[in-house]
Amino acid sequence: MAINIQNLLNVVQAKLNATTPTTPALEFSRLSSISDMLEDHGAAVKSYPGLASFPTADSANHGDIAYSLDSATYRISEQLAWREISLNADSVIAAAPTSTQAQGSTSGYNSGGFLNSGNSNVIEKFPFSTDANATDVGDLTLGRYNASGQSSTASGYTSGGSSPGLSPYIVNNIDKFPFSADGNATDVGDLSVTRTGTAGQSSDASGYISGGSLPAASNVIDKFSFSSDGNATDVGDLTEARIKPSGQSSTVSGYNSGGTGTGNIIDKFPFASNANATDVGDITVARNYAVGQNSDASGYTSGGSPTSNVIDKFPFSSDANATDVGDLTVARYTSAGQSSTASGYTSGGYPYQNTIDKFSFSSDGNATDVGDMTEVKGFVIGQQV
Repeated sequence: MAINIQNLLNVVQAKLNATTPTTPALEFSRLSSISDMLEDHGAAVKSYPGLASFPTADSANHGDIAYSLDSATYRISEQLAWREISLNADSVIAAAPTSTQAQGSTSGYNSGGFLNSGNSNVIEKFPFSTDANATDVGDLTLGRYNASGQSSTASGYTSGGSSPGLSPYIVNNIDKFPFSADGNATDVGDLSVTRTGTAGQSSDASGYISGGSLPAASNVIDKFSFSSDGNATDVGDLTEARIKPSGQSSTVSGYNSGGTGTGNIIDKFPFASNANATDVGDITVARNYAVGQNSDASGYTSGGSPTSNVIDKFPFSSDANATDVGDLTVARYTSAGQSSTASGYTSGGYPYQNTIDKFSFSSDGNATDVGDMTEVKGFVIGQQV
């Protein structure tokens, strides 16, 4: 769930402009602080399901702004407590979070993957509110790796991939698991073409699967509905066939960056209509098996093969090339990617490891190691809520 920063800033500034001599000084001070924070650090605004989900207010988050979904109110962390911001109901509605499945406010998920001992069926979860290790919360319908992940507001999806031991070992299953409670996945549909090494994107209404291997490289863009279980349909083509690009999602478009082939292309396709992708820019270094993350404003491409630690960033507002904005803690590829409203995460990868890295969306910089997965593995699939 992402915050519409500009709307919230407009509402706060309008409230400031409408203040009178009788307006309490504390309220005016809070509104002024919020206006300054939004202008300087807007990307740090988070949303939580309810007040019980808010992190403890302390010096680490002093001045942070957060939105409570259950009460439709904004709060600021000050004096070791979360204080409600005084906005009327219409203002809160006008500034309410805009929905995007490409960012979460609560948890990141890793599903499947490949270990030295074989493929994994584990679904694990780690919190966004604190830096911590992941916990095992369920199983996929079959162990698999090199699949792609999608996220609705209610469920995570794991699509396609490879499952050694099966014949054929490349699978077309779309698995779905719940976010509301820890549990196993169910098989809810099939890809239009069986393939592995795909990228995943998520709109408000649908999941997308792009590219991959049949085992020959594919240019297919598949789409499946979040509202009802069913098979995916072929809705367009990438600009070139490619294996294992990284996937990113804005509120209106899906992106694929890198992958086998030319290796540095950033493709974009619309969510509003079924259509082919167009080439809109380049990442800084040609690579495949990288992983994608998304802020409100930008797409990120982290890691990749040849073994890289590069974190690239490209804008959603205009078609343009990516810039190198930081490094992962360890050079790697075949990781999973997750996105909160404030940070990007890179989990696992090859050389095989269990490291969960985190980097900030509000300022460019290197990632930090913030936790461990339950298994040491690569070729992992990521989701978030």
